[in-house]
Amino acid sequence: MRKTHEQKRKKICLISSSGGHYEQLKMLGPLSEKNDVFWVTEGAEYTSEGDYFLLQTGLKDKLFPLKMMVNIIKTLKIWYKERPDYVITTGTMIVLPMAFLAKIFGKKLIYIETFARVYDGTRAGRLMYKYADLFIVQWEPLKDIYPKAIYGGSIY
Repeated sequence: MRKTHEQKRKKICLISSSGGHYEQLKMLGPLSEKNDVFWVTEGAEYTSEGDYFLLQTGLKDKLFPLKMMVNIIKTLKIWYKERPDYVITTGTMIVLPMAFLAKIFGKKLIYIETFARVYDGTRAGRLMYKYADLFIVQWEPLKDIYPKAIYGGSIY
């Protein structure tokens, strides 16, 4: 059988919370030129472009457990429809179900610690550091917190 020079397009899930995390993730938009990309973010008061929307929540939210259960169900539906090869995220808590599905199904998980953190990591980052196949920091001082991370420089 003859090899072709064309590589199979990869399916990539770009997922993050809304706001600054999502704005950073948008810088990876050019990935869609050679891959099939879909976007997941939070449904927020302001408009974010995305293919799928999860409930906005955080650890301080009194309804966090309930909202996470809803997000888990929504994420399962997204996963089975899209079946990504890669999950790339800048955080926060809404990414956990998608990240764990990536690990369960042997797909690649890439975490990019947010640009907003220069000297200390985020909760999501500290958790994802244990599981990510590739962990990228945007500031060199974060290598002290995440010694195995790759310093990638600013995503902007």
